[in-house]
Amino acid sequence: MNDLFWLDTGTGRPLVLLHGGFLDHTMWDDQIPYFAPRYRVIAPDARGHGRSAIAAAPFRHTDDLAALLRHLDTGPAVLAGVSMGASVAVDTALEHPELVSAVVVCGAGTSEPYFTDPWTTGTWAAWQAAMAAGDLDASVEAFTLFAAGPHRTLDDLDPEVLGRLRRMTRGTLSKHTPDEPDLRIPVHDTWKRAAGIDVPVLAVNGALDSPDHIGMAERLTRTVVDGRAMSVEGTAHFPNVERPDVFNTILEDFLRTV
Repeated sequence: MNDLFWLDTGTGRPLVLLHGGFLDHTMWDDQIPYFAPRYRVIAPDARGHGRSAIAAAPFRHTDDLAALLRHLDTGPAVLAGVSMGASVAVDTALEHPELVSAVVVCGAGTSEPYFTDPWTTGTWAAWQAAMAAGDLDASVEAFTLFAAGPHRTLDDLDPEVLGRLRRMTRGTLSKHTPDEPDLRIPVHDTWKRAAGIDVPVLAVNGALDSPDHIGMAERLTRTVVDGRAMSVEGTAHFPNVERPDVFNTILEDFLRTV
């Protein structure tokens, strides 16, 4: 575990906070001190993100998380994730169900996403083009557009929120190069297998997120045995960062039920 970084604070039932792709555990800075007095909060940096090392061999994020939870001798835990972190939470409920007591997802379904709406596909293409060109500044700006969503511009975001997201994205993207091999091993048949997830699943979507992201999260809640969905008004892909007060209340209410 020496190549991975994580924060482990508080006491009580374990709550694992999983950040979005190309961000890091500090996206949960508004949740960690809020929940730590009542829960054991574990917030890792995924491999290749934040303070964790870049992958040197093929890997799966879900296996990294399972190894961490076993190393910490904790579980079953509530896994709460945003975007990529949400997909890792779902993968873990599929691959390591004994470690999971409930799942919270934001803006994602499983680790097999699909994108069809023009805004999402266009934004994704612009980001990929900037990455391929090795243009770090353009890559950061294109990726951060997901924080605004299709109904706003970056100028509509709170400057502090925008600064935090840019800092995290730049920190992680700067660790990588355009010719770097993708060593991630996919988890297969996730949508078909999701019907077998029997722990409670909550989707907390930003109301201004893209139709694809909202749609995948809501599809997940309709697929699992016990699923429900809620929205946070005035937010897009990162509701926990934009409106932490509302997000924390929703998450705490859910935790009381599981």
